[in-house]
Amino acid sequence: MRSILITGGNGGLGLGIARYFLEQDPQARVWLGVRANRANAEILSNEFPDRCQRLNLDVTDPAAWHDAVGKIVENDGRLDVLVNNAGLHRDCLLAAMPAETWHSVIAANLDSVFHGCRAAVTPMMRQRGGRIINIASLSAVLSPMGQTNYAAAKAGVVAFGQTLAKEVARAGITVNAVLPGFIDTEALGEMDDEARKQARLGIPMRRFGKPEEVAAAVFFLASAGAAYITGAALKIDGGIF
Repeated sequence: MRSILITGGNGGLGLGIARYFLEQDPQARVWLGVRANRANAEILSNEFPDRCQRLNLDVTDPAAWHDAVGKIVENDGRLDVLVNNAGLHRDCLLAAMPAETWHSVIAANLDSVFHGCRAAVTPMMRQRGGRIINIASLSAVLSPMGQTNYAAAKAGVVAFGQTLAKEVARAGITVNAVLPGFIDTEALGEMDDEARKQARLGIPMRRFGKPEEVAAAVFFLASAGAAYITGAALKIDGGIF
């Protein structure tokens, strides 16, 4: 049984990644890191009762990470894959951005990756292998106005992963980042019709991505076939440059 932890396990992208692993790999046990809102994660865990479990996990809390990884290792004997997917954005022009808005976005998107990777690399190094996939964003390399906090956090995720990849390579652990563009999840539901139209016009493929298209890339990076890929940052954006 391959043990996989996916954070942000109640959102559209996290659930899409989790379902892909469950459907494509019958040997996968998926642990969904969730907080208070967990209705969607509960539906998926009920669909795969023996292979999908929910975990209480505040990704900004290092103690919560320690407990979550400890529970997985106690139950499965190992942790094979960590997908750092949890995050949030609170867009605001810098001149009007409260300090709390900056710090909360950095904590949810960048600090969380630090805490998660630090908790995961110990069992992965002990077992001499593992896969870490950090979900960054196209904003890391193509930053829109109003996202100084989010873009900085996601760019930090990419650089963080590239450095960590070098540190753990000899232990058989790979660390990669995925940079989704416009993916059709609840985040796009916050956009009005005109904003969605303009966003599509900026995508050469003229459509939004699907969660399963991101999931397929994550699944590959977590596979044995990606053993020689580490420190990479893969854009999944329909051709935006």
